[in-house]
Order: sequence, then C-alpha cells, then structure tokens
Amino acid sequence: MIAGILAGLLLGVRGIGVLAVVGPQKEAPPSRADIVTIDGLKAYGPLERPAVRFFHDRHTKAVTKAGGDCTACHIKTEDGLSLKYKRLEDTGKKAVMEVYHENCISCHNDRIAAGEDSGPVTCGQCHTDKRRAVSSRQPFGFDLSLHYRHSKAREKKCGDCHHAYDEKEKKLYYAEGKEGTCRYCHKAQTEENRISMRHASHIDCISCHRETKAKNKFAGPVECGGCHDPISQASIEPVKDIPRMKRNQPDAVLVKTGLEGKEVSGNPSPLMGQVPFNHIGHEQANDTCRVCHHAAMNKCSECHSVTGAQKGDFVTLEQAMHEVKSEQSCIGCHAEKQEKPVCAGCHNFIEQQAAKAELSASCLNCHAQQPEAEAAPTPEEEGMIAKLLLDSRRAVYRTFDESEIPESVKIRKLSDRYEPSDFPHRKIVKKLFENIREDKLAAYFHADEGTLCQGCHHNSPVSKKPPACASCHSKPFDPKNPHRPGLLAAYHRQCIECHDAMGLEKPDTRQCTSCHAEKKR
Repeated sequence: MIAGILAGLLLGVRGIGVLAVVGPQKEAPPSRADIVTIDGLKAYGPLERPAVRFFHDRHTKAVTKAGGDCTACHIKTEDGLSLKYKRLEDTGKKAVMEVYHENCISCHNDRIAAGEDSGPVTCGQCHTDKRRAVSSRQPFGFDLSLHYRHSKAREKKCGDCHHAYDEKEKKLYYAEGKEGTCRYCHKAQTEENRISMRHASHIDCISCHRETKAKNKFAGPVECGGCHDPISQASIEPVKDIPRMKRNQPDAVLVKTGLEGKEVSGNPSPLMGQVPFNHIGHEQANDTCRVCHHAAMNKCSECHSVTGAQKGDFVTLEQAMHEVKSEQSCIGCHAEKQEKPVCAGCHNFIEQQAAKAELSASCLNCHAQQPEAEAAPTPEEEGMIAKLLLDSRRAVYRTFDESEIPESVKIRKLSDRYEPSDFPHRKIVKKLFENIREDKLAAYFHADEGTLCQGCHHNSPVSKKPPACASCHSKPFDPKNPHRPGLLAAYHRQCIECHDAMGLEKPDTRQCTSCHAEKKR
C-alpha cells in the first residue's frame, strides 16, 4: 500500500513537473508576405530604437477604402512612383525621421478622431522588438509562362519592358534583338545609375499594373501578397503549350573555344572536338535562359576563355563546362538531375570524381570530331553540322531483354546466422528502367543496354553476365585494399544506401529479417 502511495506521489510530482516545464502552448504569430522593415536610418549610424515592421498591404487596403491610392504615400515621377515614403531622396537623418513622425502619426491621429481603426501613435508601439507576425515572403520571378502572358498582353511590344542604357545620350532606349533578362543589369543592390532589381520591379511592374487597372483592364497585382505570398504564387495557373520565345537563337549550335585555328602556349587548339549542343532541347527543359547564360546572352567563350580571364572571374572554359559542384556547368547541371530519387539509388553511391567520369561515359559522348574543311563554315553551316551530329547520337531507351535478366539471385556467401537472401533481380531492374523510361537525359548518357546495370555492378564492364560481387569484395576485409570494403559491408552499403536515396520504405533496412530469414538451429 505504501508502495502504491509513493508511486502515486511520484507520478503526481512527475505530472506537475511536466506541466511546469511544458506549460501552456503559445500560438505561433501569423505569417504575412507584406512585412516591410523600415530601417533607412541605418545609413546614418546605429539605430537608436528597433526598426519598424510595417504591414504594407494593410495600409494599402485602408488607403484604398478611403478613396486614395499609392500616391497617398509615394510621390509620382516621370519614371513611376518613388519607392521612398513621401520623398524622392534622403536629405539627412533628422529630415527622414520627421517625414515619418509627422505624416504617420498625424494620419493615425486623424483616423482616431474620426472613430476609425488606426495604428500606433507612441514611440514604443512602433519601435518594438515584439513580433506581431513573421514574414512568409517568397522571391518572385518570371518563368516562361508569365513571360508569355505579358508578351501577349502587350502585343509583343518588347520595348515596354526591355531597355538598354545609352552611355553617350545618358538615357534608356530599346535595343531590338538584344533583349536580355532584367537581372543582367539590375543587381541585388543599387549600383551607380542602375537601381536594384527589387526597386526596378516595384517601380515598373506596379506602375504598369496600376495604369492598366485604371483603364478597367485585367492586370497583375499591386499588393505585396499578390506576388510574394506562397499561396498566391501557387494559385497562378501556368500556360500550357507555350510558344517558343524567339530571339534569333539557334536550334543547334557548336560549342567552341573561340580559339579554333589558333595556338595557345604553343599548343594547337582546340584539344578536343567541338560539342554539338541541342539548344532548343535545353530551352524546353528550363524556365529561363539564365540557367546557362547567367551573366549575358553571349557565347560562353566570350567570358570564359581557355586560360581564364577577369571578365569570367578567371573561371576557365573547361571549368565552366565540367565543374561537378557548379549548377551552371553542363556536368554540374546533369549531376543535379541525378539527385532525383529515381536516379539517386545508383548515382548517390558513386563518388564525385567517379560520377564525373561515369556521367559522360566518355568524352566523345559530348565532344564530336568534325570532318576537316578547306574553309571555316558559316554560322548557318555550323548549325547544320551541329544538327547532323546530334541526330547521329544514339539514344538508348531500352535495357536487356527480360529473358536475359535473371528473375532472382540467391545470395549464399554470407549465410551463417541467416538463410540465403533471395534478391528479386528482374523486378528491381524493371523498376529502375521504368523510372527513367521517358527520360531523354538518361537515354543519351546510358549509352548501352547494360549501362543501367552499372549502378550495382559499378566496376565491371558492361555485360549480360557480369562477375559476382565476391569476385572483387572478399569475405573478410582485405587490409591491402582499404578503399575496397569486404563483402558484408559492400552488400549492406550498396543496398541500404540505395533504399535511403530512393526513399524506399520496404524492406525495412533496420530489421535484418526483412531480407534474411533466421536460420533454424
């Protein structure tokens, strides 16, 4: 009985302790996409009070309800609305402070006098570390679908958005045929006479949307949440069957070093054959030209020279095309595709350098030797040569015939504590193949019917009957080959890492009996 009382007291103490530690759960603050941090006074030194977290859309709705518009807070100029609050430029710390204090507080007081909901009027109510909401703002950008919508709405008047800067005349103009992404000029921060991408987008896009709406026409959003709220972004319906964006780009092109016929340090160039590049195919696989043309719409070799140049941050052409860890290189982009669960089962196991070699299988998968010609081909002739070379590539959309693939393999070598493991060989091969059946990238780089088998038989030549794992991985660990695991480790590492990379739940790799039946003693 005493034991029962003590147990009850102990449980009670534990219960009190849990309640004391956990306590009542506080609700997380709401998320908003329109939070603007007003901290412009940082330009004049450390802030004396916390920055103001301003809810832009809440104020926009209040102003609109009162019959006003954006000009209630932002001055209109020839270029659109000034992004600064009730001023065109900052003229000093005191002047900027007074602009906010006089206008914000007086507006709030006027609303209070009118019996309407209003905002704070004291210092501590605005300048506070307490967070009433957390930002859910997501970056926003144009994909092909949105670009097509705007192009169609503006009747293909590209000059409405695209412009270049005339250094001599000191003004903007439309350079037809030389259109590029806005981010080529407008960077993350304002530079010299070029405003930041954020400012350029808000000035041009919002001004255009406002003017279009004023004409009672359908237009895009003018509030923060319309572009930057994750739910709003997900609700934008993509256009199907988008026509190709035309900018005089080729369907196929030969990727060259720019030094053909010349010599570099006494060595003739190029050392490798030129690469026929399926330009239209890569356009269809991406949402923006910046995936490859990340700095300008020029040839890669104009910035990335064979030896490296300042214009290309001293990244050589070979590095720009082959660097595995760069998303902007050819091999780096392809390696990123291999991280998909359907591919990762094989490719995740292969180490980086091995992946680089395996990815291309051989340099000739990309580099093709062109026939010698008496004269250099014209750009049109180069396009024809590139297309012919691309058409000659062998895409493999098949693996070995089902009858040539063993249905199952019984793994007996390590059957000491457990029964031999029945490996459903054919089922696994078929599933792996089904995962990539429609994948064009895999079709070109799985260059043989047996390339798929290399995921497991990674150091064997392509064959319908590759050697058994035990032919390389000995049963005990071989200390003379420290980089080659023993047979037990090889099986478990290969199988378990494959299951983890592909996100497979069955069999449960944490339970030995999921694969091995217990031996009867």
